[in-house]
Order: sequence, then C-alpha cells, then structure tokens
Amino acid sequence: MADSWGPDRGVRRTMLALAAAAVPLIALGAALDVLWLLGIGAWLLIAAFAIALFRRP
Repeated sequence: MADSWGPDRGVRRTMLALAAAAVPLIALGAALDVLWLLGIGAWLLIAAFAIALFRRP
C-alpha cells in the first residue's frame, strides 16, 4: 500500500485512534458490566468503521 499524504493521513490516524480507544472501553465495560462504558466504546467503533467505509481518497 502506498503512503498516503496530507489530509488522508490525518483521517487514517483519526480512524485508528477511534478504534484504539473503543477496544479497551468495550472490554472494560463488558468486564465490569457497565453498560454506559460499553455504549461509548461501541459508538467509537461505529464512528471508526463509518470513516473507513465512507471516506475514500
């Protein structure tokens, strides 16, 4: 895969940051049975997938 430039790199970084933040929130929410943490993690993951799906360079 070729190196992306400029705004595309920022979008990719945002997508990866959202996904990286979602995984521990989902795991912690599931382990502690805290539904609001699970929900925030799920919405972050949905946002990351939406960016990956709709943002194409």
